[in-house]
Amino acid sequence: MFGRKQVPEAQRQPSSQPPSRSPYSRLPPDNADRYGGGSYGRPQPSSQPQSYNPPPSEKHDSSRGHARTASRSRSWQLQPTKSPKPQFHFYNMVPVSPFDFPLEQFNPQGFYIAINDFVFTAKQDEGFQQGYVGLSDFQRSWAGIALSDTLFVTPFDPFQEGQHHFLGSLDAEISFAGRRETDVPFDQDELQTAFTRMYENQVLAPGERILMDWKSLPILLVVKAVQLTDLSMNKQSAGAQPTTSDPRVRGILTNQSQMGFFKDPKSKVNLKASKKRAAGNAILTPDFKFEDMGIGGLDKEFSAIFRRAFASRIFPPGLIEAMGIQHVKGILLFGPPGTGKTLIARRIGKMLNAREPKVINGPEVLNKFVGQSEENVRKLFADAEKEYKEKGDESGLHIIIFDELDAVCKQRGSGAGGGTGVGDSVVNQLLSKLDGVDQLNNILLIGMTNRLDMIDDALLRPGRLEVHMEISLPDESGRVQILKIHTAKMRDSGNLDRDVDLVELAARTKNFSGAEISGLVRSATSFALQRHVKVGTMAGVSDDLDTLTVNLDDFEHAFEDVKPAFGVAEDEMETLFRGGIIQFSPFINDIVDAGRLIVKQVQDQDSAPRFRALLWGPPGSGKTALAAKLALDSSFPFIKLITPDNMIGFSETMKTNHMRQIFEDAYKSPLSIVLIDNIESIIEWVRIGPRFSNPVLQALKAMLNKQPPKNHRLLVLATATERHVLQELNLYQSFDQKIAVPTVNSHEELEFILEQSHVFKNPTAATKELREITRSDSVGVGIKSILLAIDTAKQDDDREGRLASTLASLKSEAEYL
Repeated sequence: MFGRKQVPEAQRQPSSQPPSRSPYSRLPPDNADRYGGGSYGRPQPSSQPQSYNPPPSEKHDSSRGHARTASRSRSWQLQPTKSPKPQFHFYNMVPVSPFDFPLEQFNPQGFYIAINDFVFTAKQDEGFQQGYVGLSDFQRSWAGIALSDTLFVTPFDPFQEGQHHFLGSLDAEISFAGRRETDVPFDQDELQTAFTRMYENQVLAPGERILMDWKSLPILLVVKAVQLTDLSMNKQSAGAQPTTSDPRVRGILTNQSQMGFFKDPKSKVNLKASKKRAAGNAILTPDFKFEDMGIGGLDKEFSAIFRRAFASRIFPPGLIEAMGIQHVKGILLFGPPGTGKTLIARRIGKMLNAREPKVINGPEVLNKFVGQSEENVRKLFADAEKEYKEKGDESGLHIIIFDELDAVCKQRGSGAGGGTGVGDSVVNQLLSKLDGVDQLNNILLIGMTNRLDMIDDALLRPGRLEVHMEISLPDESGRVQILKIHTAKMRDSGNLDRDVDLVELAARTKNFSGAEISGLVRSATSFALQRHVKVGTMAGVSDDLDTLTVNLDDFEHAFEDVKPAFGVAEDEMETLFRGGIIQFSPFINDIVDAGRLIVKQVQDQDSAPRFRALLWGPPGSGKTALAAKLALDSSFPFIKLITPDNMIGFSETMKTNHMRQIFEDAYKSPLSIVLIDNIESIIEWVRIGPRFSNPVLQALKAMLNKQPPKNHRLLVLATATERHVLQELNLYQSFDQKIAVPTVNSHEELEFILEQSHVFKNPTAATKELREITRSDSVGVGIKSILLAIDTAKQDDDREGRLASTLASLKSEAEYL
């Protein structure tokens, strides 16, 4: 007989004994009869067949994981031919003759055969010619078989290839197989149900081409990727293998297999998104934590990012489409430098189960050649566009991380790009890709900047970078997390001394950014390493390295090295009251008490988020010292000073920018104090000439009247000498409370100050001599001038007399002015 290898006589003659089930008959029968011989049922995990033990002569080729047999003792030599019946085409079956595969040895409902390492589902057909195997055009194309070939056909046992022999998921590309086409959308849920019903229990592999009759339309499905799983586990996802497009990996389709369809880019198939299958349900790992990635203090921010950008993507696309909403396409992370924006960009791939995000720095987009900058932007979206054309809403998420966004996305018309208009063109190209005519729903652009004010407004509207997330300075609990991250290895290795309390360090690192905390730890480590350097050399180390630890003293030295950019200007503040605050009068006591109440009021979350207090009085009355003392005693994490001394030589524009920057920095801290010293000098007020700088005055008014952002509280302390000047300039009304700071008026107050200085043996003699010189019971001199006169008197042998003469001169000068 042509093309048929001789089979033992016992296999060709009907047996009088009841036929035993063949080890290859792995398809349980079903009640339905689809094409003349009954159908094959679905394998149930609870009744999984026993493994097939081949005879010694039959061995599998494990080098490729295929069903190749080393021996041909159980192979049939057959000739390929075209399938005679359409039902075999549309059900992905290959007909064989029952004389080649006897009914008593092979399941009449269907069984598996291997041809050239490709697995097919075969079925006996009584009218089929003996010695042949029927293959459709698509099957021959997939297996690379010509009609003139001679084939070795081998029974195949899928359970012999390991425990993962079922399909957990399958992705297939769909297109029209004939000239008939339709614009009616294909419901993916219905398509999956029909596909599973027709091809359940078949062995499928990547690259396989399946002809299917879908509502009287011939369609072609090409298997692109599969994922194997073990249905004997409690859950289908347990023990699942990675998704792969390797044609050597194959498995059995079950009613539990998840299906994903996407169209051929050249086809006009219209796919309707599935309401059951979620394309992005594995975007994030379930146990993801920022702390595990080396990022601390951002749990709240990440929760908001997940809610806005990722939560909608874990639901089935069909459900999102039915609700009539679109995914968020862009997020803008902004905040001061060193707070973790770029660190998130570098490590965001760790939280994804999908493809790696594309990371690009803003300056890398720009190119000197005409049109190349715009082309660089288009390349960022090319992969997302290609996949969206193929899969539509079933497309995976494409993440683009754009660091230093302000480098290329400045306000249009501002001249960015050197006056060539390149900057404007880049912004236009980015706008069109995010929310143009051809909208993409499978992208997420994450932009990062510390200059939100420079970004073009069109990029910030909904539909583009619509989520604006501030990555601000970490709070105390966040600082504890960051310190734990940066000291984790030295704690595990025992190189961190027990006297180091991370909670205490976190309390002392107010307004430290994450980068500055990292620098603090490195600085402390450098001091610890320095102790183990051999004396007299910088190249050798001592022999006691096993005792190396980073202790609290090392961190104390590190605090002197590392200063927060947005912290407290303690050194500058302390110079403003070197002699301390001497409460020589009940008025001073009242001022200190009022200042403490103001600080509590700003800290109270139920009170107004902004308070402005003005301390005014004669020159030298101690206004600045009182304001600086109140600021430092508040323990606010952010305290900055605006003084004329720091703006010497500044133009009006430079002064305005300097003040604006300090206020902007203050808005980045939850509690802030800005001290404005000597307002008259800042606005350049003089008695004659141009009088004052109007641009600086208007800018100062605007900053005083501006409300801080949400969850931020600001206290402004200002000092002034000329109250009537502020009233004339309508600046006096901008303050919520005005506090008058008096001079030293009585001799009793002066005597108290002299006693507190511990310089004079007989303070009463000094006040008595002053009264004799001035012939008055009042002093009328500011505390600052008195303290300076005390320093001068210390250099004279007659301290009391020198002090009296100096104060008398100052009193006369004050009365004259």
